[in-house]
Amino acid sequence: MSVSVRSILDVKGRDVVTIGPNVTLTEAARILDEHKIGAVVVVGMENRIVGIFTERDLVRSIGRAGASALDQPVSAMMTADVYRCRDDSTVNELMEIMSSRRFRHVPVEENGKLCGIISIGDVVKSRIREVEIEAEQIKAYIAS
Repeated sequence: MSVSVRSILDVKGRDVVTIGPNVTLTEAARILDEHKIGAVVVVGMENRIVGIFTERDLVRSIGRAGASALDQPVSAMMTADVYRCRDDSTVNELMEIMSSRRFRHVPVEENGKLCGIISIGDVVKSRIREVEIEAEQIKAYIAS
């Protein structure tokens, strides 16, 4: 049975770095660097998700518009159609979605509000832990 998003968030915490839609790309880049993260969730009123801004969005924006892109608000460059998961989503479901849709961050939403974020690193760590536990169980079974 696959681990749930809830169990990952219980370990890593539910804090999410967020920004408003009017923050400039320069400021968003500073925040990504300062927190050593690859994405920030863009939120509007009542902590509702309106987009996600990632390193890829930053690179794409500069590649298309040059340095002038850095003065633009993230709302002009963010991904507005954000895939979200819930606490009860499984790691296996996320692995499939992240692989097929080629993204590395999935906000967690409950009752329309942001309550966490899962990265591809979180998914990989969780899956490795599952495999390690299975291996230990097999060793214990063989030894008995």
